[in-house]
Amino acid sequence: MFYYINGTLTHREASTAVLDCGGVGYKLTVSLCTSDALEGQDGKTVRLYTHLAVREDGVELYGFISEEELNAFRLLIGVSGVGPKAAMAVLSLLTPDRFFLAVSGEDTRTLAKASGVGAKTAARIVLELRDKVSGIAFTHPAPASAGTARQTGAGSGGKISEATDALTVLGYERSDILAALKDLDTAHLTTEEIITAALKKFSR
Repeated sequence: MFYYINGTLTHREASTAVLDCGGVGYKLTVSLCTSDALEGQDGKTVRLYTHLAVREDGVELYGFISEEELNAFRLLIGVSGVGPKAAMAVLSLLTPDRFFLAVSGEDTRTLAKASGVGAKTAARIVLELRDKVSGIAFTHPAPASAGTARQTGAGSGGKISEATDALTVLGYERSDILAALKDLDTAHLTTEEIITAALKKFSR
């Protein structure tokens, strides 16, 4: 029904944002990532991409700071047993880039850290979404330094640096990352394959 709403941000809490559009206040449920992105925008015109959920007990409008976050939300609620609340918990923990990385790397440990998402649900998310996100997981590289490595470091060292930066964004310690990469044949793997292999080691 609504794809996005442009309006003046009149109220913001950890999980709620209110946009005034022509004198009508639209209350949107937002993730912590979106809420953080709205910090300092009070009284300014902002755009939130939306998803309208209609249930027997009511109607709720969800707002997202980017189309990527909206798409990630819709992928999540398409997983059996994952509702809007659990999807928002995942997106409050992980940005879309980090979510796509976690799924493509089968990193159930990271996904299971989201409130209300246990090991079984995390495993189901990976099982049902890993093929769907494989083509988009690395469309939006996380750190700028990784982008530099992508342009200048075609060799194994460049790929390791790039993979290390991406894994650091996911919250892993550099020492643990290097230990996980130590036994990999990085010369014959792409950056994406290196990241995926490392995440599989972490999830064991």
